[in-house]
Amino acid sequence: MNIKLRITKSILFVFIFNLVFSGQAQKTTAGKPNILFIFADDHCYDAIRALGINSEIITPNLDRLVESGVSFNNTYNMGAWQPAVCVASRAMLITGRYVWEAKQYDSNKAQNLLKEKGHTWPQLMEKAGYDTYMSGKFHLKIAADSIFEQVAHEFPGMPRNAFVSDYRGLVKKMKEAYEKSDDISALMPNGYNRPVSEQDTTWLPWDKSKGGYWKGGKHWSEVVGDDGVNFIEKAKNEENPFFMYLAFNAPHDPRQSPKEFIDMYPLDNIAVPKSFLPEYPYKNEIGCPSYLRDEALAPFPRTAYSIKVNRQEYYAIITHMDQQIGRILDALEASGKADNTYIFFTADHGLAVGNHGLIGKQNMYEHSMRAPLMVSGPKIKKGRKVDAPVYLQDVMASALDLADIEKPDFVQFNSLMPMAFGNANKSAYSAIYGCYVNKQRMIRKDGFKLIMYPKANVIKLFNLKDDPLELNDLAGTKKHQKRVSELLKDFLDKQKEYKDKLDISSLYVKYGMF
Repeated sequence: MNIKLRITKSILFVFIFNLVFSGQAQKTTAGKPNILFIFADDHCYDAIRALGINSEIITPNLDRLVESGVSFNNTYNMGAWQPAVCVASRAMLITGRYVWEAKQYDSNKAQNLLKEKGHTWPQLMEKAGYDTYMSGKFHLKIAADSIFEQVAHEFPGMPRNAFVSDYRGLVKKMKEAYEKSDDISALMPNGYNRPVSEQDTTWLPWDKSKGGYWKGGKHWSEVVGDDGVNFIEKAKNEENPFFMYLAFNAPHDPRQSPKEFIDMYPLDNIAVPKSFLPEYPYKNEIGCPSYLRDEALAPFPRTAYSIKVNRQEYYAIITHMDQQIGRILDALEASGKADNTYIFFTADHGLAVGNHGLIGKQNMYEHSMRAPLMVSGPKIKKGRKVDAPVYLQDVMASALDLADIEKPDFVQFNSLMPMAFGNANKSAYSAIYGCYVNKQRMIRKDGFKLIMYPKANVIKLFNLKDDPLELNDLAGTKKHQKRVSELLKDFLDKQKEYKDKLDISSLYVKYGMF
């Protein structure tokens, strides 16, 4: 065979090889939808106007998502093994594992193992041919750029204001003072324990000198908005589908936003929650003492005025974030990719912001365990609402489902897409389980919720249908003794299923199970 013929055959072989394998690559990604995941931090389920629960909040762009897709009205976070509830929520989301199994990945060693195995959400998407992109809060013991192909910005768990350099050290000092019965208010830096009166102007959300969200020169929500718009501009010319993970720190404290957004919420227009209390009676036993960082944001005892100011600032930073989400949605529509893109919006959990005498998310009440969740995209009927209880971490399995990725055995959460498409209306979960460290547990089933405080040896029962604000505790009534007993048995089953090792036998004894 002469040299010329050999060269010709070699070229032909390479051409056929490339044609076959490029054809296979196209086959794997052709027709696959884009996935846009938008994640908020500390966003209550009722803090979206179109959901029809809170008429005070202004969210025109989140309203667009409600109106253009399906809303899951009973979406829960499973809980947390530490006060930073968002860490547990995000670990579950990225790994697909239930809370007590996800805990093992909250360490450098275990997260590196995950990275090597390729068992994280973005890595599974990348293997299926997706371009993966991330910007915003990540807050896991693994670098975002080790599992995402592109990372624009990786922000920490919360913005640090200029007056607090060491939050853990601050909490330690406050705890020591509290245990000595000293006044801890003197230890609280600017931005905490406020406002103490109507004349208290020590903290202004638009004051850029305080750092926090303004660190770097531009508000972090605007940075994430810019990153989302810029990526879409580039992606519009790419053939591969994309998986975009945009995680806002908002509306987590310090709740800072431009003054124009504060001005949208005059204090006279803001109501004090109906569940307002000056102080939650079991705050110490449930792990929410006054030195817990979240709870230290407002003064003790709570006042109506301080709660209104906190809610004003909370609403303002949400509306500011909503504006950035609008920019992202507009860019997606302008790109020509919207018709083949599924959009998920949710948050890692909710927040109390003055309900039940609490400020943070470290409790089992609806305002803190429940988060908004909307899904929009092709073939999803507009404006639908699904009441079946689900977990927000089901979003991961849903994205795998849309990408036609077979769900791995280690992913324990379930796809929402059968319900989103209207082909099913029943939850994959017989009951919803909730936990907070070793001090609180919860089970929700058939419209009732049982909250357990093992350290206080107390149980609370609420009828969520008749009493959605959880104001009327039914646990001590004869009429509901049987239901309490049944829910305790259901909870025992969930403990086994979710590998929860907390001993709550004293509650079973007290309430007549044994």
